[in-house]
Amino acid sequence: MRDAKHDTKKMDSGLYCLVLRLARPARIAVGRLGRKRFPAGYYVYVGSARKGLSKRIARHLRAKKSLRWHIDYLRRRAEIIGVKTYPTGDECALNRRVASLRGAEVVVPRFGSSDCRCMAHLHHFAQMPALPPSARPKILTCLTERRDEQ
Repeated sequence: MRDAKHDTKKMDSGLYCLVLRLARPARIAVGRLGRKRFPAGYYVYVGSARKGLSKRIARHLRAKKSLRWHIDYLRRRAEIIGVKTYPTGDECALNRRVASLRGAEVVVPRFGSSDCRCMAHLHHFAQMPALPPSARPKILTCLTERRDEQ
């Protein structure tokens, strides 16, 4: 017999892409990376959570929080406009897919990738990017869709 609690935890893990918009160019201090220049535009941050995916995303959405990850520093100035989740898999493989999208560029090397060999897990786009499709049923409503309903 399967353990329902175990299944719930397994479902609450996976990969995610945060889509952010930075209205104006900014110089932002990013922890040990130092002060970096961020052009205005759209950003996609690729992350993962072995457990607590919904809590991780909720944390990213909160405005007030301690500065723990590189994304927290950018988040203070940029607005999250969308979230897309994916089943558990290879975070770096998803990151490579995002990096291959038309218009993707790395503006801050090593951002979000201090524990892997990727150039960065944050990609800048001048125009809103079309993210890779998700195989996971929609568990989070895209923030832009939610705004349209209000």
